[in-house]
Amino acid sequence: MNQLKLTCLFLCLILFNTTKNFGQQNTTVYFNGDIITMEGKNPIYADAVVAKSGKIIYVGKKSVAMKKAGAKHKMVNLQGKTLLPAFLDAHSHFINVGFTASVANLLPPPDGPGADYNSIINALNLYKNSSDGKTMFKKFSWIIGNGYDDSQLKEGDHPKAADLDKVSTSEPVIIIHQSGHLGVINSYAMKMLNINKDTKDPEGGKYRRNPDGTPNGVLEEAACFGILFPILGKGDAEVNNMFVDKALVEYAKNGYLTAQEGRATIQQMSQLADASKKNKFFIDVVSYPDIALGVAETMKSPYYNAMHQYKNRYRIGGVKLTLDGSPQGKTAWLSHPYHIPPQGENEDYTGHGVMTDQQANDYVALAFKNKWQLLCHTNGDAAIDQYIRAIDLAQKSYNYPDHRTVLIHGQTLRKDQIPDLVRQQLIPSLFPMHTFYWGDWHLNSVLGDPRASYISPMRDVLDAGLIPTSHHDAPVTFPNSMRVLDATVNRITRSGKILGPDQRVSVYEGLKTLTEWAAYQYFEEKSKGTLTPGKLADFVILDKNPLKINSLEINKIKIVESIKEGKTVWKR
Repeated sequence: MNQLKLTCLFLCLILFNTTKNFGQQNTTVYFNGDIITMEGKNPIYADAVVAKSGKIIYVGKKSVAMKKAGAKHKMVNLQGKTLLPAFLDAHSHFINVGFTASVANLLPPPDGPGADYNSIINALNLYKNSSDGKTMFKKFSWIIGNGYDDSQLKEGDHPKAADLDKVSTSEPVIIIHQSGHLGVINSYAMKMLNINKDTKDPEGGKYRRNPDGTPNGVLEEAACFGILFPILGKGDAEVNNMFVDKALVEYAKNGYLTAQEGRATIQQMSQLADASKKNKFFIDVVSYPDIALGVAETMKSPYYNAMHQYKNRYRIGGVKLTLDGSPQGKTAWLSHPYHIPPQGENEDYTGHGVMTDQQANDYVALAFKNKWQLLCHTNGDAAIDQYIRAIDLAQKSYNYPDHRTVLIHGQTLRKDQIPDLVRQQLIPSLFPMHTFYWGDWHLNSVLGDPRASYISPMRDVLDAGLIPTSHHDAPVTFPNSMRVLDATVNRITRSGKILGPDQRVSVYEGLKTLTEWAAYQYFEEKSKGTLTPGKLADFVILDKNPLKINSLEINKIKIVESIKEGKTVWKR
């Protein structure tokens, strides 16, 4: 046998042995901790979990796990920590999470410095001279801040253009309300955009005004979006990549290994597709383009398919519709007036929808006709009524089976509307985090009692037989999974009140909204949401077991590690 043949034989033997042992070398056993499978109505614990080639191959006794793992494997000693299936983000805005991580943080304490007007102005002045501030101004030509909340400011009102003039009188400044539905611009920006006393309010929006009719800088809904969206449209590949990179870390460090872009613009859809082509995603990302922007061509994308399959960890899940605004910003559409109307409004003010019944009917019909999963933003109960009517008409015409249509937020969902959700088999993705962040504001200003105590009625939708999920709506709040769980279970306001004690759920049920039930919402219950052989090895490790501690301590639990298909993607 000549030298060339010997060399080839030697290389073949190496390749054979490498291939033979690859599966075993890629096998991991997790043990010595609280391993909660999330299967069934009551908690089930396992001694060990075995992951191989990105999937779970065994859950159960450690002695059997060792046999299943084979001769060569990695052992991970949890050292008493808790392992769960990774969390799925039931609703948020992925790209904007990266965006807000790049602009000035104006959130109120404990998440940011925004306690009063002066702290907002100081934060913006510090930011504009920072590395991120200079980069963002270079790209967008605006000084941008995010997260101010009038309900938490000492002044109890929105800053005005005159306040932002203390940041700059020669450059445009915009700050975005924590709800994402309002904003404020400075005097220079108003002059640059030719917004003055004679400027009419846009359809579905409003320029708030001084007593003499001149705009004061505060923007509602379409008035805000009409300025903000063109700004964001200036982003180039460099800054878009920065947004994606920052967003991925924010989700992974909170245990979310499936993230949502819950109202994507056409440009954002292009950003996400580009990131997928570059293999940037180390978690799964699902997008829902805004149906009102025209999605006929978008839904022909190879990233959309009826089998809910990913390409390089990205897919289009369906479409998003928005029917009203924000309750904390007092733009949600209610059936009865706000407890205290916003400045300049009458006592009978109920907020407003963003489109006519016919428009809503047409958009829902379009989704049902094409069998696109539909997510719809409906905070106010009047908007929910509009949504229910539109679904009835669409289903009558198109008979869309297993549609898993989602009601997003449902803050003021009425008890008498729940039977309609059951009849239509809707998935209520509720927002109990409001109980902490704005619970006192809802009680004292937005809704009053008893409406405030019934926001996000998780207990009632569960008892009605619905499959709910619980979300954070980042960047409205941080994508903090333990704060989501805490609010879903405890419903404690900032001042320590229990808001709607009868709507609390058990810790296990709260975990279900982040795991098994969230997987169902995504049509991914066969691959995610529980620790079951055959499903993806998507895990999150916590420093404490939320089922075994005082529930009031849940928000102090730390995410230790996030594992996507057997590989660590984030570690504390």
